[in-house]
Amino acid sequence: MAFSSNSPTTGKPSEQVDAPQLQLFVMGLFFTFGGITSLNDVIIPKLKELFTLSYTQAMLVQFCFFTAYAVIGIPGARLVKRIGYMRGAVAGLLTMMVGCLLFIPASQTATYGVFLLALFVLASGVVIVQVVSNPLISLLGKVETAHSRLTFAQAFNSLGTTIFPYFGSILILGGLASVSAEGLSGAALDAYRTAESQAIVHGYLGLSVALAIVASAVWYFRNALQNERHEESSGLAGLDLLKRTRFGFGALCIFLYVGAEVSIGSLIVNYLMQPHVMGLEAQEAGKLIGLYWGGAMVGRFIGSAVLRVLSPGLVLASVAVGAVALITVSTQTTGIVSGYSLLAIGLMNSIMFPTIFTLACEKLGPRAADGSGLINVAIFGGAVVPLLTGMIADASGSLAAGLVLPTLCYGVIACFGWYARRPA
Repeated sequence: MAFSSNSPTTGKPSEQVDAPQLQLFVMGLFFTFGGITSLNDVIIPKLKELFTLSYTQAMLVQFCFFTAYAVIGIPGARLVKRIGYMRGAVAGLLTMMVGCLLFIPASQTATYGVFLLALFVLASGVVIVQVVSNPLISLLGKVETAHSRLTFAQAFNSLGTTIFPYFGSILILGGLASVSAEGLSGAALDAYRTAESQAIVHGYLGLSVALAIVASAVWYFRNALQNERHEESSGLAGLDLLKRTRFGFGALCIFLYVGAEVSIGSLIVNYLMQPHVMGLEAQEAGKLIGLYWGGAMVGRFIGSAVLRVLSPGLVLASVAVGAVALITVSTQTTGIVSGYSLLAIGLMNSIMFPTIFTLACEKLGPRAADGSGLINVAIFGGAVVPLLTGMIADASGSLAAGLVLPTLCYGVIACFGWYARRPA
C-alpha cells in the first residue's frame, strides 16, 4: 500500500498531520489493537480447558487470528485508500466490535469453531486499524528518525498488551481451576462450557461498548485529513521485491519474529503452570503475561533512544541473540529462573518489529508502497509458527521442546541484523 504525506497543492506536509489530537489518536489505536491481540494469550488456556484441546488445536486461536493479516491485509489497504484514514479507522473499529459480539453465539452454542470465527472477524478489524496506524506514524516526523519514531509508537502498543492480559486473566481465568471439563460429558459438559464461556463473553462485550465509543469519537474527526492523498496500488507486481536480498530477508524475518513472539506469549500460562517451572494457578500465571509484554514496552521506550545513536542492525542482532540465550536458560533450568527467563524475552522482542520493518524497506524509494504491503502480509507468521510450535509440543510431550522453533526464528533474525548492519 502507498500513502502520500504531501498536500496536493503545496507539496508540503499537511498541517493537520501535526495536530496533537492526531498524534494521540494514533497512539490510542496502537494501544487498542495491541491490547486486544494480547487477550488471545488469556483465552487460549481457557478454551484449551473448556474443549479439552491439544496444544495444536489450541493454537488454532492464533492461526485464525493472524490468518486475517494474509486475507484482509491487501483488501484492507485498498479500503483505506478509497475512504481515507479516519473513515478506515472507523470501519476497522466497527468490524472489531462485530467480532466481539460474535462471542455471544459462540458461547450459546458452546462451539469451538464459532469462537474461532469470532476471532477471525475481530482480527480483520485489527488489520484494518493497523493499516491506518502504521502509515500515519510515517507522517508525524522526519524520514531520518523513522526507526525511533515507529519504535516509540510501538511502545503504546505494548502498553495495551501489558494492561489487557492482567485484567483479562482476572475476568476470564478466575474460575478455571474449580472444575475440569475432562470429567464431564453430554448435557453436563455442554452446560459447563456455556456457563464458563460467559466470562469470555462479558469481557468482549465490555470491549465492544468501548470500541463503539471510540469509533464514534473518530467519526467526529473524519474530515481531519483534508489534504490526504493515496497512490494507486501495484497489485501483485510488488512480489518481485522479494528477489531483492535485503527486502526478502527482512520480510522473512517479520514472518519469523511475529511467529516467535506469538508462540511464546500463547504458551506462557501453560508453561508457568508446570510443576517444575513455577506451578502457578491459571489466573496467577495469566497475570504474569503482562511482564512479558511489559518488557517489550519498556524496551521500546529505551530502544527509541538507543536506535538514534547505534546501528539498528547491530542492535537487532544483539537482542535476537539475547532471546536465544533466554530461551536456552529457561528450558535448561527449573523454578523461578526458568519462568522469569521466558518472561524476559519480551524485553528482547521490544525493538524487533519496527527495526526489521525499517531495515527491510530502507531506500525502496517509489517501491516503498509495495514493500509495506508485503511486510503487512508477512505478519501471517503469527498464524503459522505458533501452530507448528504446538504440534512439536504435542508430538514430544514437552513445551520446552516446542520452544525450539521460536529459538530458530530468533537465530535467523540475528543473522539478518548482522547482514543489515550497514545502510542499504
